[in-house]
Amino acid sequence: MARKDSDHQKKSMSALFRGKAIFKPLNTGRIDERVACVREWVANIFFYTKNGTTVMIDAGYNYARLWEKMGWLDIDPAAIRHILITHQDTDHVGALETDSEQLFRGAMVYIGEIENRYLTGKTRRKVFHGLYKLPMVKTNNRRELLKDGQVLDIDGIRVECLLVPGHTWGHMVYLVDDEYLFTGDTIWFGADGGYSFIATLAEDNKLSVKSLEQLENNLRARNRPLKIITGHTGWTDDLDFAFAHRTELCKPFTKKYVDPTAPYDGYEEGDDTEGSARSVPLGKVKTK
Repeated sequence: MARKDSDHQKKSMSALFRGKAIFKPLNTGRIDERVACVREWVANIFFYTKNGTTVMIDAGYNYARLWEKMGWLDIDPAAIRHILITHQDTDHVGALETDSEQLFRGAMVYIGEIENRYLTGKTRRKVFHGLYKLPMVKTNNRRELLKDGQVLDIDGIRVECLLVPGHTWGHMVYLVDDEYLFTGDTIWFGADGGYSFIATLAEDNKLSVKSLEQLENNLRARNRPLKIITGHTGWTDDLDFAFAHRTELCKPFTKKYVDPTAPYDGYEEGDDTEGSARSVPLGKVKTK
């Protein structure tokens, strides 16, 4: 998906979802000393830093202000050598596209072996219950293809790769250092807890719900504190809140799923400023 397609998606999705109170991205800033966040319209990309190495989680839209906002966090794009991709949608891989600024041209991209089929053209990404095919994403970055359960060691950073299909066929989530779970588009946080992600954007909603059940069981069996960080609706350290409604789908055109705390139009990012990025910690989602 080229820059023009990314800009078109911004306009069309803004018109479609404006006023639905569905997208609730974090602003640019830091969750804690290890995790930083950049906001790109309705999407978040994350940076995990330990022992002098910064790993990027997802690559956002094909977005002209990424370099600027990374500067607010004092993160140098040239220092990014490793990028974990949860899935190939343009709001998660845009900075890797061939007509982007190519800020990360030398970085290794880690993506699930099933998800990679979208990038090779073997599978086409479909949304709105299979009625619409998204443009193909093109990238020249080197790739390491991942399997479910694979564990990476990136300069002493432990990354466990967990397959959670449904939103896309090969969607991965990443458990980093057994403390931080980056969930991409598997969970949507409403005012009363987590749901299976937006129904109209999934390849298979039944599979999404099944995958969430397996993920919850996996995490509960570990019995340890965890920050659960989503691609569009903030983060929580409350496991009960995160999976409160995992058998239900977020249906964006149904009043029940409207969150009064969400912005009227998530694509309007005038409140995302350098001053707040440098001074305001990114708090977790408030639970009832």
